Amino acid sequence: MSSISTDVEDEGFGGLSKIRVVQVLLAVAVLLTVAKPILPDFLIRVPETWVPPFAVWLDAGFNFLIDDLKLAVLTRWIAEGPLEFMLDTTANLLEGKRRWPFIGPTPWTTIAAVAVVVGYYLGGWRLALLAGGTFVWTALIGQWKIAMQTMSVLTVAAPLAFFIGLGLGIAAWKWRSVDRAIKPILSILQTLPFFTYLLPAVIFFKVGPTAGAVATIVYAIPPMILMTTLGLKKVSPEVVEAGKMCGCTKFQMLTKVYIPAARTEILVGVNQVIMLCLAMVVLTAFIGMPGLGAKLLAMMGSFKLGRSFEIGVTIVLLAVMLDRLSKAWVVKLPEHHEKGTPWWKQHIYLVAAIGAFIAFLLIAQVVQVADHIERSQDFSKGKEIDGLIKGFLNIDAVQAFTGWWRWFLNVWVLIPFRNSLLWIPTPAFILAIVAFAYYLGGKKPGIYAAVFFSLIALSGWWDRSVITLYAVISAVILSMFIGIPLGIFASRSEKWSKRILLACDTAQTFPSFIYLIPAIMLFGVNDVAVVFSIIIFTTVPLTRYTIEGLRTVPLELTEAADMSGATKSQKLWSVQLPLALPTMAVGFNQAIIFAFFMVIIAAFIGTQDLGQELQKTLAGTELGKNFVLGLCVSLMALTFDLAIMSWAEKRKRALGLG
Repeated sequence: MSSISTDVEDEGFGGLSKIRVVQVLLAVAVLLTVAKPILPDFLIRVPETWVPPFAVWLDAGFNFLIDDLKLAVLTRWIAEGPLEFMLDTTANLLEGKRRWPFIGPTPWTTIAAVAVVVGYYLGGWRLALLAGGTFVWTALIGQWKIAMQTMSVLTVAAPLAFFIGLGLGIAAWKWRSVDRAIKPILSILQTLPFFTYLLPAVIFFKVGPTAGAVATIVYAIPPMILMTTLGLKKVSPEVVEAGKMCGCTKFQMLTKVYIPAARTEILVGVNQVIMLCLAMVVLTAFIGMPGLGAKLLAMMGSFKLGRSFEIGVTIVLLAVMLDRLSKAWVVKLPEHHEKGTPWWKQHIYLVAAIGAFIAFLLIAQVVQVADHIERSQDFSKGKEIDGLIKGFLNIDAVQAFTGWWRWFLNVWVLIPFRNSLLWIPTPAFILAIVAFAYYLGGKKPGIYAAVFFSLIALSGWWDRSVITLYAVISAVILSMFIGIPLGIFASRSEKWSKRILLACDTAQTFPSFIYLIPAIMLFGVNDVAVVFSIIIFTTVPLTRYTIEGLRTVPLELTEAADMSGATKSQKLWSVQLPLALPTMAVGFNQAIIFAFFMVIIAAFIGTQDLGQELQKTLAGTELGKNFVLGLCVSLMALTFDLAIMSWAEKRKRALGLG
C-alpha cells in the first residue's frame, strides 16, 4: 500500500494531493447534478448556438480535396485501374467473374487440396485437416461462390496492407519524426468505428469491391506498422554489429539483417493483418461488397437464423483456419538444406502443392462434383436449422428464462442506468470522467479527458455519445462478472488454463457480426440484445488477461503467503490479484476498446446511439458528419485507453515489474 500512497501524493496538482483534487472534482460534479432543477440551460446541455459547425468545416475540407485538388480523380483512377485489375484477376480465378485472365473459376477441390498441403507444411495433419476441411465444408454447404467473393478481396487487401504497413513501419523505425507524427494517427485509426472507414472509401473510390478493399486495407494497416517498428527496435546490437563487420550496405543491412531478425514480430503483424482484413471485408457488406458478409446481413435482416447460422459457421471456420495457419507460420523456423540438395527436395511441399493442384484440376474436367457443387447437390440445412432454432426458442422454459432476464435487465438495470447518465448535466459528467482519468492515470490523462469530452459536448452529439457510453459501461461491468471469475478458476489449473485460453483464442478469431446472431435469437431486438452481443465480445480479453496476470505472479510470493498461513481467499485477494492487476488492466482496456467497436456493429439491431447515426450517413455523402460521429467514439475510447494504460505502467513500476 505504501507504493500506492506515494504515487497518489506525487501526482498532486496546485499544492493539493491527488485524492483531494479528485474529491473536489467529484464534489462539484455532484453539486451540479443535485442543482440541475435550478441550473440555467447552458449548464445542462451545450446550446445549439454554441456548437461549432465541425461537420460543415470538414465537408468544406473534403470538398476542397475532391473538387479543387482533384484528389477524387486520382483515387478513382486507382480504383478503376490497378486496384480493379487486381480484384478482377482474383475474382476471375476464384469465383469466375468474366474478366482477365478468363480461366476461372478454379475448381473447389484444387483449392482444398492445396490448402491441405500448406496446412501440413505449416502444422502437420491437424492443420491440414482444418485447412482442407474448411474449404470442403464451404463447398458442400453451398456457399462456395459467396465465400470466394470474400476471399477474392481478402487476397488483394491483405498483401497490400502488409506491404504498406511494412514500409511505413520501417520509416517510423528509421526516422523519429515519422514515428512521432504517425503514432497519434495510429491511435485514432485503431479506435475509429468501422463505419467511419466505409463512407470515405465509397466517395473517393466507388461502391463495391474496390471501396471494400480500400476500407479493409486502411483498417488493417496500423498493427502491421506497430509490429514492424517494435520488431526492428528489438534487433540486438550484436546482430547489427555482425552485419556491419560483413560489409553490408544499408539496403543489405535492412533486408539481410534487420528484417530477418525481426521476423517473429513481423509475422505476428501479418497474422493481425489477415484477421482484421477478414473482419472488415465481412463488414463492408454495408457498402455493397458482395460475399459472406452481404449474405449474412440479408439473412439476419429477414430473420432467417438457420441460414445465418450456416454462414456464420463458414466465416468462423475461415477465420480460425487463417488464424491458425498464420500463427503456425510465425513459429515455423526457416529450413536449411545441405549444398547440392536437388531443387525438388528443397521445395518438396511446393512440388506437392503444384502436383495436387494439377491432379484435381484434371479430375474436375471429367467429374462435375469435383468442379462445382450444384444448388440441388449441396448439403445446406438452413431451413431445418431455422426450424430447430425456432422450436428451441418456443419452449416455455426457454421463453420464461429469456423473458425474465430481458424484463429484469431492461426495467431494473439498463434503462434506469441509461436515463441516469442522460439526466446528469454535461459539465458534471465531464468532471466525473476527468476525476476518473486523473485518479487512474495522472495529470496528462486527466487533461486529455477534459479536452476530449469537451469536444464531444461541442460536437452536438452529446446524448447519442452518452447512450453509446452507457452500452459500453454496462457490457464491460456485466462481462467482469463472467470473465474475471472464469479467469481466476482457470488460473488454478494448467489443464483448464489451456482449455479456456484455447476457447479465448478461437472466440477472438470470430468476426464481430457473428455475436449478433445469439443475441437476436435469445433476446430479440432491444437494449438487452445489444449489451449481450457486446458482453460475448468483451469477456474474452477479461478472461485471457486475468489468467495471464495470475499465472505470472512470482512463485516465491505465493509460497511465502502459504508459509504465513494465508487461506486461498486471503492469498488471492492480498497477494495474487494486486500483483496481477497491471496485466489485468490490459484486459480491461481491450474490453473497453472492443465494446466501443461492437456497440457500433450492434447498430444493426436498432439502437439510438452514435452507431445508428453512423449507419445512416452511409446512405448519403455526409463525410463531415460521418467523421464527427466517428471521432466522438474515438475520443471516448482514447480517454479510457490513456487512463488505464497509464495506471498499468505506473503500477508495474511501483511493484518493480517493469
